[in-house]
Amino acid sequence: MRRPNFRLRRTALVLVDFVTVNVAFAAAYWLRYGAELGGEIEWYHVVPYRDYLPWGLSLSLIVVALNWIEGLYNGRRHQSWLSSTYSLAVSTLVGLGLVAILFFALRPTAQSRLMLIYAAILILLFLSLVRLVDQMLYVRRLRRGEGVRRTVIVGAGERGRTVMRNIVAQPDLGYSVIGFLDDDPEKLSDPIGRFEPLGRTDELSAVLADHEPDEVILALPWSSRMKIMRLVDESERAHVRVHIVPDLFQLSLARVDLESLHGMPLITVKPPALRGWQYRLKRGLDIVGATLGIVLLAPLAIVIAVAIRLDSPGPVHYRQKRLGRYGRTFTCLKFRSMYENADQMKDELAQHNEASGPLFKMRDDPRLTRVGRTLRRFSLDELPQLWNVLLGDMSLVGPRPPTPNEVTEYKDWHRRRLDVAPGMTGLWQVSGRSDLTFDEMVMLDLFYAENWSLALDLRILLRTIPSVLRGTGAY
Repeated sequence: MRRPNFRLRRTALVLVDFVTVNVAFAAAYWLRYGAELGGEIEWYHVVPYRDYLPWGLSLSLIVVALNWIEGLYNGRRHQSWLSSTYSLAVSTLVGLGLVAILFFALRPTAQSRLMLIYAAILILLFLSLVRLVDQMLYVRRLRRGEGVRRTVIVGAGERGRTVMRNIVAQPDLGYSVIGFLDDDPEKLSDPIGRFEPLGRTDELSAVLADHEPDEVILALPWSSRMKIMRLVDESERAHVRVHIVPDLFQLSLARVDLESLHGMPLITVKPPALRGWQYRLKRGLDIVGATLGIVLLAPLAIVIAVAIRLDSPGPVHYRQKRLGRYGRTFTCLKFRSMYENADQMKDELAQHNEASGPLFKMRDDPRLTRVGRTLRRFSLDELPQLWNVLLGDMSLVGPRPPTPNEVTEYKDWHRRRLDVAPGMTGLWQVSGRSDLTFDEMVMLDLFYAENWSLALDLRILLRTIPSVLRGTGAY
């Protein structure tokens, strides 16, 4: 593996940001004085750029310094584009605020307020574009295997699985998990998704010697603190970077607020995501989205219905019992993509199952009709589920709706995916669909439930379109 030069990348980003702020500041000057955007300027009010130059250089230094404080130049801690854009917005506004105070307090000859507004917009736009390009180059390097951190996870309990599902849901974090260690024989009996068991925790030294990982993530309960300290020592002796996941009574830090009671720190547990106003907001968007989808896609649905009728005998729609939020049973609607006796043939084809866990999937399923293969390829068989969304049985975005038989085979941690309404699409679909193992699908569902936001839903919906058109993992 080629290791990235973090210092070189950090230096390059600092220089690029410094130049970018100056370029944006100069562009703002041109918009106001060259293009005269915002009103015509009399010749005697025109100020040469050299009078603005010291302010542009000062602003560049302040913005770069604030970006440094925000951690935007930490090459080992990669941020998403949205997260870095938020930090850039804070740095830009604070920097411009400081410059504006000095700008008007010292009352220089140049005092265009509009120019500062243009500068704020352009600086944020240019810097965010720089970060977008950096993000694209970063992802490209990861795909080539550059900068990927080979990692061992110690602990396969709730903390360890939380780490695993974050890694599965966010591949741009740059982790490549070799496997995990645990002292529970039951956890070591089977892989967890793509993550292989490597042995007991007291075998860490041997694992470090055999696999030569770059990092170790310790996700053990705090009751094992003596063991944690020993594992830290072993990792440091092997010159391997160590991360420790805080136990905090098995609470996710995303669900914790820190408050103060007259100087005494209080840990406040926030309610899980998708409760109260968040649930009502998501439900409102589901109603609007499903209604628009039913109206706009009605012509396509009619064409599909006619094609199904002409292709094979049987009903247009396939109805199946599925489990929704909190395990409530509902009738899931789909366009029929198989022959009428498909359910009876399932037992005969069990030996050809290509899916893991309780799922059943076949790439060349003989039960599919000719029209059904096309419908499955582009997920068109799921269009009638818009009615399920409108009725409140499902959501536009959420976990895959399971059948009652599948749920009987769930492990305890799998059942937590029933805490949110199932969806027509989700992280599982835009991250590989049928190419994922069942455990990986559950990890993505739990990550979604724990980190729900409106932005996450919109991002999944936008990513669903190219994923469906490509037909990745659809069968």
